[in-house]
Amino acid sequence: MRLPRRFPPLLRHSSSSGPRGWHALALALVLCAGPAIAPAQAIGQGFDLERQGRLDQAATLYGNLLRQDPANLSALLGLERVLPQLGRLAELLPAVERARAADSASPDLRALELRAYGLMNEPDSLTAVARRWVAATPRTEAPWREWAIALEDLRRFEEARAVLLEGRRALAKRSAFAIELAELSQRTAQWPEAAAEWGTVVSEMPEQLPNAVNQLDDAPNEVQERVLRVLTTGDAGPEGPVEPRWLAAELLLGWGSPDRAWTLLAATVGGPGDSIPAGAGGNTNREIVSELRRFAERASQGSTPAHRRANGLALARFADYVPAPLSTRARAEAARALIDAGDGAAARMVLSRLATDPAAPADVQLLAHTALVEALIRENQLDSAEASLRRGAVNGDDRERLMLELVRAWIADGKLDRAERAIGTDSSVEAQAARGLVRLYQGELKAAAAAFQAAGPYAGDRAAATERTQWLALLQSLAVERAPELGRALLLLARGDSAGAVGALRSAAATLPARGGRYDVLLLAGQVAAQLGGPHEAEAAELFGTIVNAADGAGTSAAPPAAELAWARLLARQGHVPQAVSHLEHLILTYSQSALVPEARHTLERLKGAIPRS
Repeated sequence: MRLPRRFPPLLRHSSSSGPRGWHALALALVLCAGPAIAPAQAIGQGFDLERQGRLDQAATLYGNLLRQDPANLSALLGLERVLPQLGRLAELLPAVERARAADSASPDLRALELRAYGLMNEPDSLTAVARRWVAATPRTEAPWREWAIALEDLRRFEEARAVLLEGRRALAKRSAFAIELAELSQRTAQWPEAAAEWGTVVSEMPEQLPNAVNQLDDAPNEVQERVLRVLTTGDAGPEGPVEPRWLAAELLLGWGSPDRAWTLLAATVGGPGDSIPAGAGGNTNREIVSELRRFAERASQGSTPAHRRANGLALARFADYVPAPLSTRARAEAARALIDAGDGAAARMVLSRLATDPAAPADVQLLAHTALVEALIRENQLDSAEASLRRGAVNGDDRERLMLELVRAWIADGKLDRAERAIGTDSSVEAQAARGLVRLYQGELKAAAAAFQAAGPYAGDRAAATERTQWLALLQSLAVERAPELGRALLLLARGDSAGAVGALRSAAATLPARGGRYDVLLLAGQVAAQLGGPHEAEAAELFGTIVNAADGAGTSAAPPAAELAWARLLARQGHVPQAVSHLEHLILTYSQSALVPEARHTLERLKGAIPRS
């Protein structure tokens, strides 16, 4: 087959090597060969030309396609994209009118006609065309929607709103154009109006809740309460659909009010055993479950204890609606969130159900029972905690840890007999450490030292081991086996009554021999007073001075150098640097063999560096 005579020059022009030459050939074939190439393929090549910035060639290609098929929507949309950028907007409207003549019923072509008049900034013609479309299809939303969009593009926002509201009245449908009106209200910073429309949207389409939350989440602080009122009162109030209140609850999470959020949501999702809660309207369990899951996920993104509590409560309610094993996992997560949030009462309720759930695996029940005992101890429900611990279902390591926590809690409650009973006959190192504390606070000093030594340095955590070492050092300095008054003073300290402990320690020290621990106990009293600060600092200085001045009567006690170092630090903190330096120099010279000398030297160098040179 011979090519027509017009082709050889084109072939010669495009014979250069590389893809550029072939692209030119393909374009020429489209522009000149008419129907020889499929319209869909030609549209694809038009997109390529647009991406390459060759807009005039794309416009020519789209125009040639329209000469073959005046109603080709893809080609018309191509012209709508490229002609404004080429400054040839006037060419668009004739092409659209030819298309409308070829296919007068197409809603896509009618919408394009509206946009064309909008692009030409001819609002009167736009209105006339829109009215004709409305008259032709009176029961459809498309004419009103496209009319409003065209007006928005012209930034005639109030006219666009009026069109949408007129369309709503004409269609006699309350939810018509709710999304469009909501977005238009946001665009003009009318947030309460936007909230009202989003409330309408989610009432009919709950699947739009995430979108509504994202849209309203940016409402400024000063209008947030008004937005919430719109969503929770009037038609959206307690007797109305629950979805607007769900929307308000999720917004409150993002706006930093998780407690209010959960209170609002909880009233709409029922409680344990409810199938469809009162007030849920036509919602199914599936929709309620979806909302609880979404709320819990959003709450988990917060960083405060209140957010964790809201997360836990939502998960617990979620578990009431779903079958095992999903409910088991949700309750375990809920309990952990509630414990972390400090809501022990709510955590206990969840854990109690989980620990006795026959559908829960054994390991989950074990973890739940352990967490339940922890929660009871934290809430100072010590009788219940002890009973739960004795019932079993706690592994060995956790049992020892919880037993020690329970003993400490009984001690903090001042009930040494209950603490001792909790230990029982347990002979583990953890139990020995706990028994040593009980004996210490009972004033049974020799028995306490023996228990601490039996426990060794590794029982409990590092803080507990350090505390035990300090008590053992004190006990080894005492020359008596029993000192009930000292035990009571140390118990005051353990229970957090530091001010009361200072006086009690002074009284207890008076009952001890001078060379048998008196000054060691006075040193502890001074250290506690110094930590209290304020008016107690004078008492601390007095106690330190008493110990330093009675050094000769203290025998081999380590209290005098320790008191002098503590006194120097107290003076330095009060701004009496020269006096502090004097005490440090005295300590270094007098107690040269003391283990505190390196620390005293370091403090002395630091203080001397702070003294201005004369």
